[in-house]
Amino acid sequence: MKKIIFGITSLTIGGAEKVLVDLANKLSEKFDITIFTIYAKGEFEKNLNNNIKLKTIYNYQFKDMSKLKKQITALKILLFKKHYYKKYIKGDYDIEIAFLEGPITRLFSVKNKNTRKIAWIHNDITQVYGKNIKAKIKMSIDKKIYEKYRTLIFVSKDNRDKFMEKYKDIRDKNLQPLQKRVIYNYINPENIIEKAEEKIDFEFDNNCTNFLTVARLVPQKGIDRLIEIHQKLIKQGLEHKFYVIGDGPEKQKLENRINELNIEKTFILLGKKENPYPYMKKADIFCLLSRFEGYGMVLEEAKILGKPILITDTAAREAVEKYKNSKIVKNTDEGIYAEMKDIIKKNIKNFTSEIDNEYDNNKIIDKLEKLLNE
Repeated sequence: MKKIIFGITSLTIGGAEKVLVDLANKLSEKFDITIFTIYAKGEFEKNLNNNIKLKTIYNYQFKDMSKLKKQITALKILLFKKHYYKKYIKGDYDIEIAFLEGPITRLFSVKNKNTRKIAWIHNDITQVYGKNIKAKIKMSIDKKIYEKYRTLIFVSKDNRDKFMEKYKDIRDKNLQPLQKRVIYNYINPENIIEKAEEKIDFEFDNNCTNFLTVARLVPQKGIDRLIEIHQKLIKQGLEHKFYVIGDGPEKQKLENRINELNIEKTFILLGKKENPYPYMKKADIFCLLSRFEGYGMVLEEAKILGKPILITDTAAREAVEKYKNSKIVKNTDEGIYAEMKDIIKKNIKNFTSEIDNEYDNNKIIDKLEKLLNE
């Protein structure tokens, strides 16, 4: 049985984290699976099968650290990655997989001739870095990091194309082009349908349109601009409510802005939810109105629940282009505003009467197993 170790920053609530848990549970039927995290005590750890081993460096969550300690820890991992790799990761693994961009990919890149290295790329790499000098230096460093891997896995064709746009001449250690594969994220539909039936002490407002997003509170997700758009619509008498499930570093800033605009009764931050599916099922419109995206796994979850979906034009379009009950809007304040206004005025509850969704887990897992057995 092949031994595989996956690396991720932590198993706190998040899209990539949820995908890794579902994927690891499925693969553990045929492979010896270990998951390595930098930070422990993630909410999703308890969802792992009993036969999956868990390793970590720090036995606490990232959010429990002071700002200074976070900076020092990140720097230590970057500067002393060989030490951390040898102490916590190196073993008799056939394959080492860095499942997330950033620290984990740098950490797993440490040379080891006895293992095969794979890096997973979830995001639009052209948007991650920014455009200043610091960003260019970071991008140059990461190019050398990715060249230490044998295979790169992308969660969408768009992500692959954007990556190659940035790194046209990327080569492995033998100066050969890297293997690049597109494998859509694995998801457990039965689990989502079952969890969506869980009873919650919460009801949406039946007198208006209820928009819902599930997103980490970071600039990428664009919650700040949604607050401004929401307030503009409310001022024009277009009654609706916007709910956000999620947590993150922007939380306090967003709460302050909501309070400044006196919209705390109509733009509601629900916080982190281990099970967001009952809320998704009950909402009128599910949104992912990000500034940029990878594949947007939460969209597959919304599709499984048959929800009407509104997204901005990002790489996530790949997730809904064959899903009839969806709308893709211009990735601008004006584009989002115009579509939300139309939905509220017309009291739209579905974009089509045809509710369709096909997500072939078998093809996804077969493709991945074939890669791992090469």
